Amino acid sequence: MLSVEDWAEIRRLHRAEQMPIKVIARVMKVSKNTVKSALAADEPRKYQRAPRGSIVDEVEPRIRELLAVYPRMPATVIAERIGWTRSIRVLSGRVAELRPVYLPADPASRTAYVAGEIAQCDLWFPPIELPVGFGQLRRPKQLPVLTMICGYSRWLMAVLIPTRHAQDLFAGWWQLIAGLGAVPRTLVWDGEGAIGRWRAGRAELTGECQAFRGVLAVKVIICRPADPEAKGLIERFHDYLERSFLPGRTFTGPADFNAQLTDWLAVANTRHRRALGCAATDRIEADRAAMLALPPVGPATGWCSSLRLPRDHYVRLDGNDYSVHPGAVGRRVLVRADLERVRAFCDGQLVADHERIWAKHQTLSDPVHVEAAKVLRRKHLNAARPMREPEVAARDLTDYDKVFGIDFDGGVA
Repeated sequence: MLSVEDWAEIRRLHRAEQMPIKVIARVMKVSKNTVKSALAADEPRKYQRAPRGSIVDEVEPRIRELLAVYPRMPATVIAERIGWTRSIRVLSGRVAELRPVYLPADPASRTAYVAGEIAQCDLWFPPIELPVGFGQLRRPKQLPVLTMICGYSRWLMAVLIPTRHAQDLFAGWWQLIAGLGAVPRTLVWDGEGAIGRWRAGRAELTGECQAFRGVLAVKVIICRPADPEAKGLIERFHDYLERSFLPGRTFTGPADFNAQLTDWLAVANTRHRRALGCAATDRIEADRAAMLALPPVGPATGWCSSLRLPRDHYVRLDGNDYSVHPGAVGRRVLVRADLERVRAFCDGQLVADHERIWAKHQTLSDPVHVEAAKVLRRKHLNAARPMREPEVAARDLTDYDKVFGIDFDGGVA
């Protein structure tokens, strides 16, 4: 069965590189029918084997101690010092990965960016406390702002998202790309857990990221650890946000933060950039023209789960409970949530629609759902109550004596 990575690469080669199916089959070493199936499929295969650990993990702290003192110590000498008896190839691969962290700084040359080629992405955590309702505050580590900057035009984009979970991160990422109106051919990320990481000397993307980039037909690059020059544009963007956007501002909540951020970005993108000799607005059209077009069907993002609705007719999402119409109790409902709304569907019908809240441990009840639950509960109780037999009036027996003309005291009347 075709792996997710091969599926994504086939779609990229066809859409971004304009390779014919026959050439792709030869490059990927698969059949033409496999290539056609990958291009026709809107989603990748679901199964993915869980990653396994490495035997070098146990001795990595000792390797780091030696490299901290002798950064250029050969892997064979390190193996001797730590008493390594396993494969030297496995150990040398980990040493090669760790060695750049302890070597002296290596100055980098100036990088030139081609139109439409690259965009850098990262998460910024503003050093503020933000009220999120219900008397709760979120601290900087709980306020991930997804940022993106185009390499050629320096076009700035950002949005505050509820969590760093893959569901929210990819929803915010798609929101930025859709707002841009085109897809950069290469997207650069740091080692964010929902995107991927470096392992055993190579970058590994998560299954969610492979599926996302496959729909967009782009390449996703993960920077090596301790390599800030690889994403210098986004780092300077974060510094710009802290120096120009935050000072003197107060926010009433996440929606107000995003509203003010959007207004500020609209102005910031019109400002003159010394490195470019112009503003980002003067280059963005050329940048978009060289990018890939948005896919006809966007990637599946956000939260999605299916469950049988319990009797209390509430569903839980991100630590909060949201009410669902009680008419769906005992039936299977589909819960979908994005950055703003939480919705539930039963047999294709909308049975819940709530604004997503950022506070934790709260219960959101729709008055319509509460009243409907009272009505249904009353009907259920009435149906369960046993029926009482009707009372029959008892007639006086003397009335029958008078009808038949009987007088027990004096005989027949």
